[in-house]
Amino acid sequence: MKTTIRVLLALAICFLAYICVMSVVTPINFENQRAIREVAVAEKLSDIRIAENEFRLQNGRYMANMDSLVLWLQTGSKKEVVKEGALTDKQLEAGLTEHKAVKIIEKAKKTGNYKEVKEQGLENFVRDTISSPVLQALYHGKYDNESVKNMVIIPYTDNIQFDAETNDNYTTSQGIRIPLVEVRAHYNTYLGDLDDQERVNLIDKEEQLDHYPGLKMGDINEPNNNAGNWE
Repeated sequence: MKTTIRVLLALAICFLAYICVMSVVTPINFENQRAIREVAVAEKLSDIRIAENEFRLQNGRYMANMDSLVLWLQTGSKKEVVKEGALTDKQLEAGLTEHKAVKIIEKAKKTGNYKEVKEQGLENFVRDTISSPVLQALYHGKYDNESVKNMVIIPYTDNIQFDAETNDNYTTSQGIRIPLVEVRAHYNTYLGDLDDQERVNLIDKEEQLDHYPGLKMGDINEPNNNAGNWE
């Protein structure tokens, strides 16, 4: 009987020791994993912000549908100015500006007469507008037409897309209408396979502070220059 009691006490002590260790280790592991995962999530949100900003520049609004945003990245184009050469101090002092220089060169191209170009020393001055694939122009090889599909997928999830929302009706106190966008990844998505209680505690903490429980870019309630809440 005494032996049985000793064994049960030993098991109880081991169990309590395990509980104590896990009460310390579990939160540490959770925070370590959270930090690693949020780096990946924030990188994707930053890339989406680049696309959203360019889409607004070209279309005057943001895109809420992530599949449509990807399709635009795959098929769209972006106009860029190729710049070669610069005006010298002497040219600037003589009253020559980049705008005037471009006009002189455009006139020469139309007429075939490059006399003024030579007189102004603009033989090596180039300001041409070219059109290139928007995907290459924005990301410089980071994504191709296939891999860009993953840009809108939240890391560490089973192909869950970022949640996006737009607001085209926000008006400033001066009566200026400004389009807004917000792209989000909730804790329940990229932390969904980690300790449930730690995740619930984290969500509760953020909600009590009136913070979004996750990572997000932009805000549909007020302009914030599409800042991320991790920045």
